[in-house]
Amino acid sequence: MLDSKKVSLGIAPIGWTNDDMPDLGKENTFEQCVSEMALAGYAGCEIGNKFPADREVLKRALDLRGLTVCNQWFSTFLISRPFEETAGPFEEKLDTLKYLGARVIGVSEQSYSIQGKKQPIFEGKHVMDDREWNLLCEGLNRLGKIANDRQMKLTFHHHMGTVVQDEKEIDRLMAHTDPDMVYLLFDSGHLSFCGIDPEKILNRYVSRVGHVHLKDLRSSVAAEAKAKRLSFLDGVRGGTFTVPGDGDVDFKPIFEILGGRGYEGWVVVEAEQDPAKANPFEYAKRARAYLRAAAGI
Repeated sequence: MLDSKKVSLGIAPIGWTNDDMPDLGKENTFEQCVSEMALAGYAGCEIGNKFPADREVLKRALDLRGLTVCNQWFSTFLISRPFEETAGPFEEKLDTLKYLGARVIGVSEQSYSIQGKKQPIFEGKHVMDDREWNLLCEGLNRLGKIANDRQMKLTFHHHMGTVVQDEKEIDRLMAHTDPDMVYLLFDSGHLSFCGIDPEKILNRYVSRVGHVHLKDLRSSVAAEAKAKRLSFLDGVRGGTFTVPGDGDVDFKPIFEILGGRGYEGWVVVEAEQDPAKANPFEYAKRARAYLRAAAGI
């Protein structure tokens, strides 16, 4: 069980409108999304593509509903572009997130990513050489120092289709980055889709987990996506992911590890689905009820 005094529960807007496939949920407005988040009983959220760009406007809208921003995705290109091209926008994003109440930023290295391409998700992924690994790890340490100086945490999001996807890649990243500057964004769904036991990774790195995505996996759909050589996004359209308690991920040991090791921070329901097939408000409420019963929050 999780300690509700240490752990806050949020939800990502990607169930209402998909950032990578904006036709999914194009009919759902920002106001509907954040109102339903609040009605479903969540304390915070991540930022989606329909959220107001003006941070003051956004903060007013969220304050009205009792919501806090807890994180936002940030794409880095540390192995393919000069460091300065990432560092400037990174600093701007940190300042905005801190103003909105967040203390975490979720970084994903997007150089050569295939997650948005029309190619099989398990084929053709870029594999970094030693030079690229050095660029990535040194760059993350530098960005982590920038975040730390602002009392923020850089959390790294392992993700299907990116240069840090599998267990060996996660291990190498953790081994060659500064534990005081670079934290892990633990995502149960991406680990499960990749064929990795989330419990094993969490046990190994729980002391460095700075943010948690609770994403469930429909194993039969994931297996079909792999067998049919579908892209990541086509798999999402088909229903690869769902909310906690609705798929095949065993969340009990995840909650036990986080609770037993005194995790403090946000756990965030994140399940990109087609909202025409999976009503986002209904699934948000379903996840909320599951986490109250299974995790004690």
